Amino acid sequence: MSEAPVAVASSEAERIFARQRAAVGRHGAPPYQERIEALSALLAMITRHRRRLVETVSADFGNRAAAETELGELMPLANAIKHARRHLARWMRPQRRRVGVAFQPAGARVVYQPLGVVGILAPWNYPLLLTLGPLVDALAAGNRVMLKPSELTPRTAALLQSLLAEIFPEDRVAVVTGGPDVAAAFCDLGFDHVLFTGSTRIGRQVMAAAASNLTPVTLELGGKSPVVLCRDYPMAKAAKAIAIGKLFNAGQTCVAPDYVLVPDDLVERFADAFVAAAEALYPTLAGNPDYSAIVSDRHYQRLAAMIEEARAGGARVIQHGDGAAAAERKLAPTLLIGAPDDSAAMREEIFGPILPIVPYRDLGQAIAWINDRPKPLALYCFSYDAATIEGVLDRTRSGGVTVNGTLLHVAQEDLPFGGVGDSGTGAYHGREGFVRLSHARAVLTLSRLNLSDRIAAPYGRLTALATRLLLGPTSTDAR
Repeated sequence: MSEAPVAVASSEAERIFARQRAAVGRHGAPPYQERIEALSALLAMITRHRRRLVETVSADFGNRAAAETELGELMPLANAIKHARRHLARWMRPQRRRVGVAFQPAGARVVYQPLGVVGILAPWNYPLLLTLGPLVDALAAGNRVMLKPSELTPRTAALLQSLLAEIFPEDRVAVVTGGPDVAAAFCDLGFDHVLFTGSTRIGRQVMAAAASNLTPVTLELGGKSPVVLCRDYPMAKAAKAIAIGKLFNAGQTCVAPDYVLVPDDLVERFADAFVAAAEALYPTLAGNPDYSAIVSDRHYQRLAAMIEEARAGGARVIQHGDGAAAAERKLAPTLLIGAPDDSAAMREEIFGPILPIVPYRDLGQAIAWINDRPKPLALYCFSYDAATIEGVLDRTRSGGVTVNGTLLHVAQEDLPFGGVGDSGTGAYHGREGFVRLSHARAVLTLSRLNLSDRIAAPYGRLTALATRLLLGPTSTDAR
């Protein structure tokens, strides 16, 4: 009996996909003004339903700080839309390219065309930004879009389905809801591009499903994003910035600091400074509307088990708060000192308010630690020394970087957001998103005076002249 809803949902997704595919052929690429109107309608929807969106996300989490939804989701969305509207005309303008002298007279240009129908699979941790953010880029590029929000935030998914249906026809933008089986069927639809945000494990499955249709993918995954704390940076200032980034959304952020590399003689100072910063940010946990809950019981239990495994392996566990918040599914900010390398906290992306501290003797050892592990989605370096910063950046690889802060590079509309290696492939946001979700079509236009058709069989003097111009004289000619 459990198969029926999945079959219905899959059939519905197929029906919508067929409608959008037909609309691409019928209408072609939408003009500039139509794209601007679509972006403006999306911005108006976000503005008009701001409170409702915030409250719905909070209901899905059990408690999500209103300010975190506004700062971490709605504000970046609004900025992304305004940025796209401001620059779209320039992005859409064909780019002139050079034509080789042997092919003159002619003109060459690159024209950016919509790919067609784009599928977006969004995660639960930022259910507005990571659903609607890619939609902004897809609409700017002129595509038709199908969205599959996470089943872990069902209220938000249903609300987005309703609100988007009010402003877009189904053959332009549509939302499909359901669980993992629906997501799997979604990936098999034969999109012109799939953009997925989530875990590396599921990302591999999405890429494998897309490969059967030769569908290109953008994968925004995650991994263990490191912090390199250098000796010259003020300890209290660093601890506060790291605590802000780690505890925002209770650590349920793909670019959250996952562990911090600290000079070995400064570990205790950092631990004290981090706890002080956490206490200042969140004096209490239970009943505190500013501290977000873990999204589900399963995720809470996974994090609790991660702490206990590290403790059993000899790690020192330092926590701010008490057990009273557990009833609200709020996990206390937690430091792990000396967690075993083979423990889950050191192997897996944490996705919660748990921060392992890894001591290092010198910067070379810290860099080697990072490079011995899969490439992360983000990297953070705290130093005022330019040579030190460049040394860390030159010798490591990551999707993006914030120097002397955390998270903030993701909020820059004019910077690409994407991973590398295990943390993802491809980037979007701003112009990079427009280009990623467009086809760069090469167009060569020959002048009526162009003689290229004369260089054809039977080959004679004109062909010899052309090849001599391009390649130079043959060895026989030179003698």
